[in-house]
Parts: sequence; structure tokens; C-alpha cells
Amino acid sequence: MSILFAFLVGGVLCLIGQLIMDLTPYNISTGHILVGYVTTGAIVSAFGLYQPLIDFGGTGATIPLTGFGHGLTQGVLEAIGTEGFLGIFSGGIAANAGGIAAAVVFGYVMAVVFNPQG
Repeated sequence: MSILFAFLVGGVLCLIGQLIMDLTPYNISTGHILVGYVTTGAIVSAFGLYQPLIDFGGTGATIPLTGFGHGLTQGVLEAIGTEGFLGIFSGGIAANAGGIAAAVVFGYVMAVVFNPQG
């Protein structure tokens, strides 16, 4: 059942972004959706409402960009408790360092392997 719930939660998050791009009269790009999702994930996490979604949807809630915003917020809140004011600047990146490093490494490898144009 956890696979089904992850699929449903991740699918609904993606569907919302697609509907926003398709149905709004403004020129909303994927960059707008990216920033909106990270910001929304951070705000919802700050109010303590994102963890129940993760508990229900698992990776369907953590892999999309809202999960990245949640990770940033939780990292900052944790680091403030241990490092004080400087935790505001270091906590979010430290909490997501593995994912950020993986994105950079895999992006580089794909660029070398597939020789992108442009």
C-alpha cells in the first residue's frame, strides 16, 4: 500500500503544477513552479503540516520539490537549536547536502555521457 500512496501523493503534486501551468492565463514557466513548490514546501513544513503528508505518502512527498523545501526548513530549525543564529545559514544546506551532491555529480556524468547541445 505504501507504494500506491507514494504514487498518489507524488502524482497529485505533479498534477497540481501541470494544472497551474496549463490553466492560468499568465505565462507561468517551470521555473515559477520550481520556486513556488520549494517555497510552499518550506512554509507548510514550518507550520508542521508537511510531516503528516510524508508519513502518509512516503517518498511521494519527499522526492518532489516540496520535499526539498521541507528538508531545508527542518534543517534550519534543527541547526538553530544546536548552532544558534548561524544555523539559519548552514542548516538547510547541511540537511540536504547528500541530495545536492548527488544532483551535481549525476548531472555532470549525464552531461559527459550524452554530450548536451546548447
